[in-house]
Amino acid sequence: MEKIEHTTVATNGINMHVASIGTGPVILFLHGFPELWYCWRHQLLSLSSLGYRCIAPDLRGYGDSDAPADPTQYTALHIVGDVVGLLDALGIDQVFLVGHDWGAIIAWYVCLFRPDRIKALVNMSVVFQPRNPLKPPVKGYREMFGDDFYICRFQEPGEIEQDFAQADTPRLIRRFLTSRNPNPPRIPKEIGYRNLADNPDLPSWLSPEDINYYASKFDQTGFTGAVNYYRCMDRTWELTAPWTGLTLSTKKNRRKSMRIYMTSLRSSNQHILSPDGNDPLSSRLLNIFHIFSDAIVVSSLKQEIKAHERS
Repeated sequence: MEKIEHTTVATNGINMHVASIGTGPVILFLHGFPELWYCWRHQLLSLSSLGYRCIAPDLRGYGDSDAPADPTQYTALHIVGDVVGLLDALGIDQVFLVGHDWGAIIAWYVCLFRPDRIKALVNMSVVFQPRNPLKPPVKGYREMFGDDFYICRFQEPGEIEQDFAQADTPRLIRRFLTSRNPNPPRIPKEIGYRNLADNPDLPSWLSPEDINYYASKFDQTGFTGAVNYYRCMDRTWELTAPWTGLTLSTKKNRRKSMRIYMTSLRSSNQHILSPDGNDPLSSRLLNIFHIFSDAIVVSSLKQEIKAHERS
């Protein structure tokens, strides 16, 4: 861990904290909610030792990066702007891109807006969702899952922050990172996150020190910046109307639909947080980047599908 360098990079009007290590072809890692650059620490060490330059920022609103007070400054266009500005500031033309959760959502948008900057993409936990021109996303979630669905609960400024503030932060982080309930997360206001059952028994891939690191950062920053991503979902939908119906494509042949290779990573969050230098995710990433450097590649945690779309 001490080999990882930490710098601050000015990009798109904010200062972004960046963790990096190694030399060679660049792999850019984008974290999700409620995570930080830290969730990629083992992959940074493992893949940098194999000849890659590995970079993992704290995204806008997280950790040691700036968190603009204006909640409208967390659209996908803002975050993609941060990513592109980061690459420009570092003098990097193209990257292998790896995303998880919200990082995967942003990675899809990077490929949609700036495919010229991407060699290959590996995304986990969030599939590509084409824009539905008939309905904004939060309305769709509300109709499907009700007002207690977590994304709907996150919409009112200050409400969920107050709920989180009544919960012990390490306990809250444990709940987020270790919950394996496959049902849509519905948290009624009268129960709140503060009253959810705790799971004090950590899995092998997550230590008390890890929990304390995350908790210390969110105690410093609060959760507002991270939750603002959810609050900007409908705003992103409004601003991305010009991209309705656009298909993702490889850089070399943009007229053809994107080639998608979906492979299965079927175990737990260990794929992101494994302490073993030979962790499954690093091995899979290495294989993908060696084989599919000219395609956009998607790794799914839930399915195993191989589909080739032809123009």
